[in-house]
Amino acid sequence: METVSVSCHFPECVDGDKMAPPVEPCEMLMEGGQYTRVWIPDPDEVWRSAELTKDYKEGEKSLQLQLEDETIREYPIDVQSNQLPFLRNPDILVGENDLTALSYLHEPAVLHNLKVRFLESNHIYTYCGIVLVAINPYEQLPIYGQDVIYAYSGQNMGDMDPHIFAVAEEAYKQMARDEKNQSIIVSGESGAGKTVSAKYAMRYFATVSGSASDTNIEEKVLASSPIMEAIGNAKTTRNDNSSRFGKYIQIGFDKRYRIIGANMRTYLLEKSRVVFQADDERNYHIFYQLCAAANLPEFKELALTCAEDFFYTSQGGDTSIEGVDDAEDFEKTRQAFTLLGVRESHQINIFKIIASILHLGNVEIQAERDGESCSISPKDEHLSNFCQLLGVEHSQMEHWLCHRKLVTTSETYVKTMSLQQVVNARNALAKHIYAQLFGWIVGHVNKALHTSLKQHSFIGVLDIYGFETFDVNSFEQFCINYANEKLQQQFNLHVFKLEQEEYMKEQIPWTLIDFYDNQPCIDLIEAKLGILDLLDEECKVPKGTDQNWAQKLYDRHSGSQHFQKPRMSNTAFIVVHFADKVEYLSDSFLEKNRDTVYEEQINILKASKLPLVADLFHDGKDSAPAAATSSKISVRSARPPLKASNKEHKKTVGHQFRTSLHLLMETLNTTTPHYVRCIKPNDEKLPFRFDPKRAVQQLRACGVLETIRISAAGYPSRWAYHDFYNRYRVLVKKKELANADKKAICKSVLESLIKDPDKFQFGRTKIFFRAGQVAYLEKLRADKFRAATIMIQKTVRGWLQKVKYCRLKAATLTLQRYCRGHLARRLAEHLRRTRAAVVVQKQYRMWRAHQAYQRVRRATVVIQAFARGMFVRRIYHQVLREHKATIIQKHVRSWLARRCFQRLRGAAIVIQCGFRRLKAKRELKALKIEARSAEHLKRLNVGMENKVVQLQRKIDDQNKEFKMLSEQLSAITSTHATEVEKLKEELACYQQSQGGDSTPQLQEEVESLRTELQRAHSERKVLEDAHTREKDELRKRVADLEQENALLKDEKAQLNNQILCQSKDELAQTSVEENLLMKKELEEERSRYQNLVKEYSRLEQRYDNLRDEMTIIKQTPGHRRNPSNQSSLESDSNYPSISTSEVGDAEDALQQVEEIGLEKAAMDLTVFLKLQKRVRELEQERKKLQVQLEKKEQQDSKKIPAERPSSDLDVDQDADLAYNSLKRQELESENKKLKNELNELRKAVADQASEHSAAHGTPDSYCLLLNQLKLAHEELEVRKEEVLILRTQIVSADQRRLAGKGSEPNINARTSWPNSEKHVDQEDAIEAYHGVCQTNRLLEAQLQAQSREHGEEVEGLKAQVQALKEEMDEQQQTFCQTLLLSPEAQLEFGIQQELSRLTNENLDLKELVEKLEKNEKKLKKQLKIYMKKVQDLEAAQALAQSERRRHELTRQVTVQRKEKDFQGMLEYHKEDEALLIRNLVTDLKPQALAGTVPCLPAYILYMCIRHADYVNDDLKVHSLLTSTINGIKKVLKKHNDDFEMTSFWLSNTCRLLHCLKQYSGDEGFMTQNTAKQNEHCLKNFDLTEYRQVLSDLSIQIYQQLIKISEGLLQPMIVSAMLENESIQGLSGVKPTGYRKRTSSLADGDNSYCLEAVIRQMNSFHTVMCDQGLDPEIILQVFKQLFYMINAVTLNNLLLRKDVCSWSTGMQLRYNISQLEEWLRGRNLHQREVAETMEPLIQAAQLLQLKKKSPEDAEAICSLCTALSTQQIVKILNLYTPLNEFEERVTVAFIRTIQAQLQERNDPQHLLLDFKHMFPVLFPFNPSSLTMDSIHIPACLNLEFLNEV
Repeated sequence: METVSVSCHFPECVDGDKMAPPVEPCEMLMEGGQYTRVWIPDPDEVWRSAELTKDYKEGEKSLQLQLEDETIREYPIDVQSNQLPFLRNPDILVGENDLTALSYLHEPAVLHNLKVRFLESNHIYTYCGIVLVAINPYEQLPIYGQDVIYAYSGQNMGDMDPHIFAVAEEAYKQMARDEKNQSIIVSGESGAGKTVSAKYAMRYFATVSGSASDTNIEEKVLASSPIMEAIGNAKTTRNDNSSRFGKYIQIGFDKRYRIIGANMRTYLLEKSRVVFQADDERNYHIFYQLCAAANLPEFKELALTCAEDFFYTSQGGDTSIEGVDDAEDFEKTRQAFTLLGVRESHQINIFKIIASILHLGNVEIQAERDGESCSISPKDEHLSNFCQLLGVEHSQMEHWLCHRKLVTTSETYVKTMSLQQVVNARNALAKHIYAQLFGWIVGHVNKALHTSLKQHSFIGVLDIYGFETFDVNSFEQFCINYANEKLQQQFNLHVFKLEQEEYMKEQIPWTLIDFYDNQPCIDLIEAKLGILDLLDEECKVPKGTDQNWAQKLYDRHSGSQHFQKPRMSNTAFIVVHFADKVEYLSDSFLEKNRDTVYEEQINILKASKLPLVADLFHDGKDSAPAAATSSKISVRSARPPLKASNKEHKKTVGHQFRTSLHLLMETLNTTTPHYVRCIKPNDEKLPFRFDPKRAVQQLRACGVLETIRISAAGYPSRWAYHDFYNRYRVLVKKKELANADKKAICKSVLESLIKDPDKFQFGRTKIFFRAGQVAYLEKLRADKFRAATIMIQKTVRGWLQKVKYCRLKAATLTLQRYCRGHLARRLAEHLRRTRAAVVVQKQYRMWRAHQAYQRVRRATVVIQAFARGMFVRRIYHQVLREHKATIIQKHVRSWLARRCFQRLRGAAIVIQCGFRRLKAKRELKALKIEARSAEHLKRLNVGMENKVVQLQRKIDDQNKEFKMLSEQLSAITSTHATEVEKLKEELACYQQSQGGDSTPQLQEEVESLRTELQRAHSERKVLEDAHTREKDELRKRVADLEQENALLKDEKAQLNNQILCQSKDELAQTSVEENLLMKKELEEERSRYQNLVKEYSRLEQRYDNLRDEMTIIKQTPGHRRNPSNQSSLESDSNYPSISTSEVGDAEDALQQVEEIGLEKAAMDLTVFLKLQKRVRELEQERKKLQVQLEKKEQQDSKKIPAERPSSDLDVDQDADLAYNSLKRQELESENKKLKNELNELRKAVADQASEHSAAHGTPDSYCLLLNQLKLAHEELEVRKEEVLILRTQIVSADQRRLAGKGSEPNINARTSWPNSEKHVDQEDAIEAYHGVCQTNRLLEAQLQAQSREHGEEVEGLKAQVQALKEEMDEQQQTFCQTLLLSPEAQLEFGIQQELSRLTNENLDLKELVEKLEKNEKKLKKQLKIYMKKVQDLEAAQALAQSERRRHELTRQVTVQRKEKDFQGMLEYHKEDEALLIRNLVTDLKPQALAGTVPCLPAYILYMCIRHADYVNDDLKVHSLLTSTINGIKKVLKKHNDDFEMTSFWLSNTCRLLHCLKQYSGDEGFMTQNTAKQNEHCLKNFDLTEYRQVLSDLSIQIYQQLIKISEGLLQPMIVSAMLENESIQGLSGVKPTGYRKRTSSLADGDNSYCLEAVIRQMNSFHTVMCDQGLDPEIILQVFKQLFYMINAVTLNNLLLRKDVCSWSTGMQLRYNISQLEEWLRGRNLHQREVAETMEPLIQAAQLLQLKKKSPEDAEAICSLCTALSTQQIVKILNLYTPLNEFEERVTVAFIRTIQAQLQERNDPQHLLLDFKHMFPVLFPFNPSSLTMDSIHIPACLNLEFLNEV
């Protein structure tokens, strides 16, 4: 409906009919009277606040006002219209998130609310009904991160603070809920932030939805922004990055609402900017970016320099933008091109076209003398560059730039052009080239964003220019304002429609509201014979001009109310738009509308050699098929196209824009629109500076005030019954509160408070109020509170006075008591001093008498002492003399006694000697008789055989040595003889030549040579003797050193003990610090590891989902494809198991690798080849060591000196031989072990390759294998050294023991050897001799073989040396030759030499490869044969083993019949394993085990594992553990949302892990075991690897448990912690405006209280405790849950203004205390859990603290240590008082806080990551139960298990 509105011009905007409901301000003024606050117009600030100083009476002509600066002002009133000033809202409503929540809806209230939010709270977003008002802060704010995106994701629009993400989430949610397309319309002035807002909206969609394919379409959508900004944005006076075109981006979604593609439409590119820029403006960014990168090597052909050198980029003055790096932006543009699939060649061509435009602008045009023609120099460098870059003919372009063709019906003329015409034609060509290139890039971007998938719905983002008015407005501003008229009309209709739907939904009587309809203005522009129609008609006229067109406008539309003619101009016209009047200058309207480019210039460009340039200028008919062809080939018609007739005219720019605008409006009308209005706060681009004049202009232009006016015309304030009751129940009488129906209470209260029934209406769920009524209710509420406050104050003040009186009375009594006490103390002090004087006199007199007595006493004592000393000394001397006499007598008597004794002893000895001699003679005679007997000879011959052999061997060694020395002597003599002969011959020759003169000299020389030879022989002997001596000395030295080494070791051990004792205290201190550090590192490492496990489980889940989809696809008819991999849940194990009994060989591994395939087992084969190479190296090392040992034995046997005693020689040789043999045996055994372990590793690798051939996680298993191999090698080396040392020590000890025992028999043997030669048996001697000869032959053969090998090695080395010498000679020759050549020839010769060398090396390598391939084929054949044999053998062994098991089973049954004790082992058949897993894991319900031992399945599984270990069946252990793990994974996948099931299997998995540790046999885990439990340990297998697998599985189950519990708790947290009234009546709800909070309805289903959260946590705790989960894990679970409660609550607090109040802080403190009480009641209140809630506790305290003085700021900074600076400032900015008695936080206080906290190094993020998961730790918790005490209930159906 159309109404005529009076347009409001700044600053006289006091349109009461339009901005506020009539009559109401007057009524409120009359009700309020004095001190009522109003708004009055102001020329500087637009609106100023004032306060009435005098009551207003109806009919008065003025108001007495006092401004805020306390100046008095009289405000006149028009009595006829009775228009009073606008009333100001209460302070409690100022700063609201939604402008519609204001009680008084008018322009000053809107402006003031935006200003307060922007400047004081730094909030740039505000709702205005359905519109989001965004003010550009000109500063980067930390409110667009990923954490903020996830915080807004899934939230309702009214639940969070205003944000562009909230609008995007609302659009996304409505698209998914209503299945209707959505649009986000972003509009505003240049520099208001439209492009950035649209960019953030697209980023939100890309982050939240993701892409439906692997093409990363969301990244491409975001990547299109840098490209479009580079080619479509430029610096203007209002904005450094102003979009000079409009665009509408449609983001497509599939049925699952994931991004699948996008499409972009552009509108009205400002082409004139290419050739002209105003002062302080720039051309499009791409020109400056290209100039900044001109020095790159790939852009040398562009012939570019700096931007100041080109006319098209230097007209605006400064070519740079502060804070912008054009080179860096150009790199981002190139990366975006690459991401969107633009090839490098196309990019170069694009940059060539852009560079050619710059060169075209610098072409110098010279005018001729006649002025009607002009020319271009043929040597013009820029024209040459232009033609070269575009691939066109230079001469043709030079000609047609200065000429044009005129075609008539009869002939064609070529006409010259003037200088201005040529410049215009050149500029038109530049604009046309850039426009065509812009369109091509947009098309290519759309092609890159296009998808072949079917689009289910889309969200469009319209980034279009806002209403513009400048000093000079031209064709571009006209089109922009025309588009805004259409958008404003659509906006008005949509707002009107929403208002009508709201009233009808709430069943409120609907009255028609007049709103401003701009259809007449639109008809003026686009209707028949409108402005655009007349413009197109004038363009068709051959000689049409702008003046003629303007005159037609005056004639046609002079009667229209929206069209006016300026008084002082005949070429301008005025259009009255919805926002303002705009005067347009008609100059150049026709030219811009025609967009004329000469056809001859276009034809030249069509004939370009560059396909891209030619394609840009082809007609639509030609370009259509070209678009369907490949991007690599440009297809053009061979026949030239027919020229269009002159009657055919191309569409004008205005017509094209009108058509595209109609298409846009049709698209928008089919979607649900969402509006974002961007406001530019100031023209200076200063951060957080607000210019009211500019803001009001934009608010009027963008339709925000129109929304306010439509809302204010009806019932703008709307309250839910529940919210109204909570807010205004203080106005309800006590007896009415007894009614349970809150709706009835609200009705009765309103009817009693507001007498006029038209001021409110009762809807179905809400109460509707007229404007101003909420302010009236707030006034009544404040009065009620004020009266209550006065009553409280009166009572408190009376109480204070009473307390003061009582305090004064008590003080008086106290003073009296103290005075009386003082007097009494004075009297007592006088009496005490008198008595003290008497006592002092008495004591002094006593002291004097005592001193006299002491002097007399001391003199007496001295005299007595001297007298007594004299008497004592006399007695002492007498005693001393008597003592000395006694000593002399003693010694004399003892001498006499000794002499007597010696005489008697000598006589006894003489008698004994005679008797013993007689007895010895008799024994000697008996021995001689016995020596002649045969028995004695037999005893002597015992052991002679061995001695003969030894002596014979020694003789042979001496003979060999003698033979060797004789051979050496003969060789020396022969060489000496030959030398003498040679000398004689030389002497003879010399005598013949010289005659007989030199004979004596030669003889002398011969003699000198002989002497030298003799001297050499003597020196050699001396050296040999010295060598033997040194060798003996060295041996002795080695023995001494070994002894010293032993002593030093003992001393070292003692010193170590002392050092340990001394440094125990120091180590205790350092160990604590190191433990803390290690604990921290362990936590970090555990966190990383668990994140990896979590990622692995996520990938596993994703793969299972994909596999399910594949199975669904398989079921559908058509083409089928097998899945490429398998789920890791169905695999046997995640890690390869290397048991001690699995011994395979290399043939098995290779055979399995061949069966798997080379591609799948590529990594396995590389590991196998590396291991095989390592074995070969070990074999070579073993052979070398063996050869060296043999050489050492031979050398030692040769170098033993003959002088050494035979006994010592034998001992040393025996020791050396024993050591060498032991070492050789040790090496051979270790080599065999290495082979066995290598075969086991190969087999494990092959098994791993066969089981995980298609899995993704193989690198973990290979790393595990390599680590195990390294550990095995290290352990092997250590054990080998230990065994060698121990064995040598044992051998040496045995030798020493034997040497000690046999020392006496050896002596006897030596003494008896000469006498017993004749008694040696001849046969024994012959046999010993043959044995020695045989041994000698063997030793000679070994020595010869060794000498041959040595000789071969020497010959090989000599050959290598000779070859190297020859090669070096050849290189020297070639080097000398090349030095003679020229440098070019030297280079060529060097290349030829290098080629020949490389060719030879390649040939050698090829031969080597061929040999290896042949060997490989041969080995493969052998492997196949051996594989068959091994398989047959394994089958036979398996059959025999199964039969043996059956016998054992029957035997065990027999044992049970005899009622033996249960050993804690359970036996089952192999075929029953699946049944065991099904009954015990897959189908088991936790409820079935209620009342039994916790973790019973884990104990049963361990008893089964223990029996398999007992019978040494590694395959059974492997199969059972693998099946158990896979079964648990399947159960958890099936019940992925069941907390009880997940907790049950977490406890059982942990208990199984504890059992494997407790009974592993490791002493570290057995410290708390009983003797009975130690009997239940595993005997044969080390299950360390499976412990690691179970630990990883426990981590996955723990993470799933946390995920389930968080999913159950998270919906309750915000409602329970922030919104529910735990303390009744403490909080009061404020008006929320159009965007109602979903949680504001307490009666709804989404409302939770704190008791619900505690009940849920109680259930969690009960389930985990009943199922036997470790207390440490339960503590970690609740630590994680409390962190999540803290993070979610704090994030909501930081993003919601409505909950940042004192009462919320109190509610939070109470709720947190309840949670802490719950923790204490469950014994969970530990420091780690309490610390997780510390940020929330400090935030609650921050809401309650005083926020005024610097002392308060200091207290806040010292208290809030767990909150970051951003979080503290954000909470202070959001702090909102709920009533008028509280005060807002001032900006100065917030600045003080920021200044004090600037030294903090806080993280930059604002929100907490509520998805963060702490690393879990599974401490070892052994069980006190023994396995034999566990009973298996019948409900498990495990009758097939047999107790052992």
